[in-house]
Amino acid sequence: MSALADSPPVVRTVHGACPHDCPDTCAMRITVADGKVVRIQGDPDHGSTQGALCTKVSRYAERSYHAERVLHPLKRSGPKGSGQFVRVGWDEALADIAARLSAIAARDPQAIVPYSYAGTMGLVQGEAMAQRFFHKLGASLLDRTICSMAGGEALAATYGSKVGMHVRFFAESQLIVIWGSNSIASNLHFWTLAQEAKRRGAKLVAIDPRRTETAEKCHQHIALRPGTDGALALGVMHELIERGWIDRDYIERHVAGFDRLARRIAEWAPERAAATCGITADEVRGLARDLGTTQPAAIRLNYGMQRVRGGGNAARLIALLPCLTGAWRHRAGGLLLSSSGWFAQFKNPQLVRSDLLAGRRPRTINMSTIGDDLLRESSAAFGPKIEALVVYNSNPVAVAPESKKVVAGFAREDLFTVVLEHFLTDTADHADYVLPATTQLEHLDVHGTYGHTDIMFNEPAIVPLGESRPNTQVFRDLAVRMGFTETCFADDDEELARQAFDWDAIGTSFEALRERGWAALPLPEAPFANGGFPTSDGRVRVDVCGLGVPEHLPNHECAETTPELAARYPLQMISPPARHFLNSTFVNVKSLRTVEGEPLLEIHADDARARGIASGAMVRVFNDRGEYRCKAEVSERARPGVVNGLGVWWRKFGPAGTNVNEVTSQALTDIGRAPTFYDCLVQVEPLQ
Repeated sequence: MSALADSPPVVRTVHGACPHDCPDTCAMRITVADGKVVRIQGDPDHGSTQGALCTKVSRYAERSYHAERVLHPLKRSGPKGSGQFVRVGWDEALADIAARLSAIAARDPQAIVPYSYAGTMGLVQGEAMAQRFFHKLGASLLDRTICSMAGGEALAATYGSKVGMHVRFFAESQLIVIWGSNSIASNLHFWTLAQEAKRRGAKLVAIDPRRTETAEKCHQHIALRPGTDGALALGVMHELIERGWIDRDYIERHVAGFDRLARRIAEWAPERAAATCGITADEVRGLARDLGTTQPAAIRLNYGMQRVRGGGNAARLIALLPCLTGAWRHRAGGLLLSSSGWFAQFKNPQLVRSDLLAGRRPRTINMSTIGDDLLRESSAAFGPKIEALVVYNSNPVAVAPESKKVVAGFAREDLFTVVLEHFLTDTADHADYVLPATTQLEHLDVHGTYGHTDIMFNEPAIVPLGESRPNTQVFRDLAVRMGFTETCFADDDEELARQAFDWDAIGTSFEALRERGWAALPLPEAPFANGGFPTSDGRVRVDVCGLGVPEHLPNHECAETTPELAARYPLQMISPPARHFLNSTFVNVKSLRTVEGEPLLEIHADDARARGIASGAMVRVFNDRGEYRCKAEVSERARPGVVNGLGVWWRKFGPAGTNVNEVTSQALTDIGRAPTFYDCLVQVEPLQ
């Protein structure tokens, strides 16, 4: 055997950042031996990650080296949706795509629509070069609403920005209310902090229609009806005022419009709130007592509760609770929904070069109504018919609501569709071209977060597999072929990363971030102890121009607003994510799919008995929009009158080639133009 064969492998470790749509944004240590990733672990030196990764991301190498990964450009060879493609070269693919887009743009560039979301949360591979390309082109803008817009805009309307307490100080809280979040599945590192607080004597309360894994481990679970969170907040406020458990000094100094809010609160005695929520008045009073008499008290609010008609108003009301009790006086008190607003003052707003629009004002397409919009004809109100879609960092055929219409739109033979992807997803199956994208292990990126306040760096660990290319390179290549001559299209990934932040304001450098892997934003520990909210006068806003005083709004679909519909479809359905997936990501990783099992509908024993449904039976879940089929699980996780359709499975893995979004609605929220996935009435029956 040669000496070369006996030589030890070349091993190195690089800093990475989890790219997925999760508040934890973990710091990763990636071990590479002879050019191949052999281990991915959480960085033990990062204060938030503390060496731990979720099951999904700890298997990220399995995703990157997956046998079914797309590694070469593909051109459609069969009907749309068939997943039939032939391999082509990059030059052929880019030349044809550029020619097709140029021809459409010559008629009206607004007929071209980018469709993207949070397949990666990186600032470089997300939108930096992509939006430069579409701004120069003059394509339609995309309203990226599908996940968090209702809650995010509500929070900004109340506090002035999407800001909150530091997640690390939850460990010091004496009361933690986990509102609309299954933290064990979707916010693991926060749950670690909550457990630390619990060991120190803190009380944990979960508010969720579903008895989640998190709710099971809290001291109390309040299982309210979907869409009634605002009513619960109002009932709690009523009790706080009645019992004198409010901080009048904090309110007078730092809350604008409390008197107008108090008049609304007066209408919501605990009995009324309890009847609306389907809980007991004692539960309303008990929550008020806990919030009003415990300091420091903290609320971890998450986005599940805002996916209903009144989600924005509900988020505004909940955000006001720590302002009424003065919880913000403590660094371990207050509320956290999103910390992304903290990064706004440090980001470079021109990273995406909106100046390339050159004064044009293209129309905006809401990504949550893509099903309807793909089926619209040209009109004065709508603008040109959509002729081309470029999809990256998203899987709309699986994740967008009312998917029967989404599928019909993507199946149009006159729609030219390009998808940048790792795998042949439900959306990629409908593409004219699938372009192989790099994974987080193969490209450079920088990240902000929405669950903590550290900037993160991701170093490429390996060279791109096959012929895969970063998103940035694809849009650079298209820009050249379409004749865009601006120098910004020549910026490489490192230059884009350097442009992402104001390093002087942060107090670090690009080089220092790269060396360490993360950098903390320079922020106070108790940001609102003395007010100073990022509003025009530094005070929390109750009565917002154009929105008024927040109130409880019943669901689009419920017995109160649509009694005839509720008579036909008497079950409310929510569709929380399956624990081992992240939205529709990781569904094709066999080891995770094996653990998850199969698409399930959780149903309470009372509702199952009334329909002759046994656990393990196949059922039909349906309403006027469509139906999907799955296995039923009679479970205490479901409250009476509510079924839980766990998502988001790829349609191709569903028993009938559909998923839960076959029955969800394109109706939008009160604030933020966001989808109402959890505002959905259905009927369930056993399959014969």
